[in-house]
Amino acid sequence: MRTTVTLDPDTAQMIQRRMRERRQSFKQALNDTIREAATGGGERNAFSTETADLGAARIDLDRALQIAGALDDAAMLRRLDT
Repeated sequence: MRTTVTLDPDTAQMIQRRMRERRQSFKQALNDTIREAATGGGERNAFSTETADLGAARIDLDRALQIAGALDDAAMLRRLDT
């Protein structure tokens, strides 16, 4: 099938990088990329996050969202008064 494809600049850079790295034609790089995305293939990096013990909270956090909302409301009222 022959069609016209308009690529965003970042996508075009990805295809061009693939063309260089694998010494492929544009057609082959684009088709391989679409196949991998459609089948869930390709490289997948496992996501992991390092954790750290921050110790016990020094303040009571039970009402943290309520306090943050009140502070935000007060700041907005100050901006509206000026």
